[in-house]
Amino acid sequence: MMPALMMAALRTMPNLIPNSDYIRILPEIVLSVFGMIIMVLDPVMDERRSQRTLGVIALLGALAALAATLYQAKEQFWGLGFWGMVRVDPFSIFFHVVVIAVTIVVILSSYEYMEVQKIRAGEYYGLILFGAVGMALMSSAVELVLIFIALEISSIATYVLAGFRRRAATSSEASVKYFLLGSFATAFFLYGVAMMFGATGSTSIATIGASLGLFNGSGGPLLAYLGVALMFVGLGFKVAAAPFHIWTPDVYEGAPSPVVGFMSTAPKAAVFAVLLRIMFQAHAPGRVWLMWVAAALSMSIGNIAALVQDNVKRLLAYSSIAHAGYVLVAFASLPANGIPAAMFYTASYAAMNVGAFAVIGHFAGRDERFVTLEDYSGLGRRSPLLASVLTIFLLSLIGIPITGGFFAKFYVFSAAMQGPHPLVGLTVIGVVNSAIAAYYYLRIIVFMYMREPRDDAPVPRVGPGLGIALTISLAATIYLGVAPKCVLDYITRAATFLH
Repeated sequence: MMPALMMAALRTMPNLIPNSDYIRILPEIVLSVFGMIIMVLDPVMDERRSQRTLGVIALLGALAALAATLYQAKEQFWGLGFWGMVRVDPFSIFFHVVVIAVTIVVILSSYEYMEVQKIRAGEYYGLILFGAVGMALMSSAVELVLIFIALEISSIATYVLAGFRRRAATSSEASVKYFLLGSFATAFFLYGVAMMFGATGSTSIATIGASLGLFNGSGGPLLAYLGVALMFVGLGFKVAAAPFHIWTPDVYEGAPSPVVGFMSTAPKAAVFAVLLRIMFQAHAPGRVWLMWVAAALSMSIGNIAALVQDNVKRLLAYSSIAHAGYVLVAFASLPANGIPAAMFYTASYAAMNVGAFAVIGHFAGRDERFVTLEDYSGLGRRSPLLASVLTIFLLSLIGIPITGGFFAKFYVFSAAMQGPHPLVGLTVIGVVNSAIAAYYYLRIIVFMYMREPRDDAPVPRVGPGLGIALTISLAATIYLGVAPKCVLDYITRAATFLH
């Protein structure tokens, strides 16, 4: 009798989660399923076969997630899901595409790297997909507790990936340092969420925005200021913004190069998506001066420290700190100009930086022995094609025309100068720092083309996986520098969903 009553009750119970809600997290579901498939298959496969087979499965999973994102982009699926915790709109779709595209490039560039380094592939590819799950979820989460959970999913995966070169002491050190400092940063973020809840009575970004918007830009409760500051400590750590950048050089130097390409682009894109929602959609009090100071410090510290680096990975680590500062310039601007500028810069930086680290990882050799500037001597004669590709990425990082980096900096500084109160001082600091940065990027190019080749630093053949990865990165970098109109039109439209 009782089982019959229970079945009748279940049949009459309304569906608590509509099917459309599952479509709103479809990319995350796809990535999770393929990640679990890899983890199940890895123990039953021999190490030699697993290198390529599991890599192909990971690539198929990332491509399927990209297809799911494009399917999700239909206007009928836009809106809130899971009781208002997830929102699908052009803004979240843009960052989904950036995160998943970076994941695809990293998987492709990892094929040859994993074979050369003699690293077992299963956990590696699984962790990349699981990390991408957290990053994608951060892009669409509109509730601070869910953002915290997504941030932890992403962080745990990158903590492990940073120490994946187990035979190298620097890699283990990188993983431990990243984990310990990251744990403290996460605690700060969680305290900030608690403060914001105390100030507004909610952890929903829309509700917080409505509550703080009543002050019409004249401030807000003291707890709201404290909450914004504490949350920025946690998120600023993830994007390597000064003064929360101290972990970056050591972790970038010790972690596997494809992982550095991954963690320097995809997590940053996801965290910038979260920051855009908190700073603009939630009407964060004190936003302009907080972002002004962080941007100025990041640009100055990153570029000045990079001037004296001889290790290419450490050099690009300090470069990433500086580029976080350039993006934060847009955060100090008006929403109508700053949001599209930050989105465009994030996409451009992801394209050129993941490509640069793909080249560095390929050239580094077994145990990443060749990572100093001297090792790049004469690369232009030893491998003209590889050197030319790296040169384009470096020129884009400088901000030379016909590359995405040029328009990215142009839009950021333009956004800072528009509005009733132009950020003249911050723009001057940014322009001066861009000139300083040209020195150390050009220094790498000088070594490649104006120094005698080194016989003891061989250049391996570029395999098909790396070739496709570099082609995607190069095409995106040039496209964003030559014909950015379509992307700009889309992100301008997407930015309206945060106003």
